[in-house]
Amino acid sequence: MKRSILLVLFCILIVPFTTHAQVTYTSDTTCYVKVTYNGSSAAVVVSNDIKSYITATIDGADVTVTSTATAAVNEISYGLYGTTTDGSFTFNGTYKATVELFGVNITNPTGPAIDIQNGKRIEISVKRGMTSTLKDGTSTAADAWKGALYCKGHIQFKGYGTLNVYGNYAHAIKAGEYIEMKNCTINVYSAVKDAINCNQYFSMASGVINLSGFGDDGIQVDIEANDNSAENTGNFTMTGGTVNINMSGAAGEDVKAEGTVSVASAASLNTTTDMVNVQSRNIQCTKVLRDGILLIEREGKQYFITGKEK
Repeated sequence: MKRSILLVLFCILIVPFTTHAQVTYTSDTTCYVKVTYNGSSAAVVVSNDIKSYITATIDGADVTVTSTATAAVNEISYGLYGTTTDGSFTFNGTYKATVELFGVNITNPTGPAIDIQNGKRIEISVKRGMTSTLKDGTSTAADAWKGALYCKGHIQFKGYGTLNVYGNYAHAIKAGEYIEMKNCTINVYSAVKDAINCNQYFSMASGVINLSGFGDDGIQVDIEANDNSAENTGNFTMTGGTVNINMSGAAGEDVKAEGTVSVASAASLNTTTDMVNVQSRNIQCTKVLRDGILLIEREGKQYFITGKEK
């Protein structure tokens, strides 16, 4: 009888540790890492061809993956699935990578939902027909983290799905370098600071961005200090797609860029007011959107955003 009781107690103690820290390997060769969230736990599956280059740790539903891929295997895809209300995904590496969002829902009460410390190009693929949601938490520490979705390098958003982001500490989406976007839909429902913040440049070819509930700027583009690269322009460019900005309660600008703001006739930049406030380098201007063409008012004259007088 005592032996049975001891066995039961042993199982109760040991099971949570095995289910909360599950990293397994498959025999396929797809350069793929699958992360599945299930409430307060998570599981990681690594394909056989990259197991020598991947280190994965799991603490509850907090997943940290470090890639040390060589030139022979220089790009790995990470698929995120499932739901957690107390988890995160942190990724470190030195090569380009793709993060695929398969309707994943991640809430991290004490930090960013996705924290990508890789300084290279990160492609974020929002899967067709699926809605993913990212929420961060709050903190009393100064500059604890920069966004619910943070990437140290540059982000390329793609796919035909929907991504919802809630920034409860700082920005909703923050990239240390540039942001490019096409096809997908991004909804920012809250941000203590900017809805979207990046360095170098912001470029949108297609898709839809809806921004609301932010405290400062809708989209801010900065020039990165000590970066002399040709892409470090501070420009905001739309060649297509739609951006809808609700400035209710915000203290900043609809768009704030240290470089040039350019919206092509095929694109649409909209706000809840008749006038859209744009701050660009050395000019505080008010722009009017007419038939998809961005104009600025300066000293009583109207100019196209390229600077050509109307």
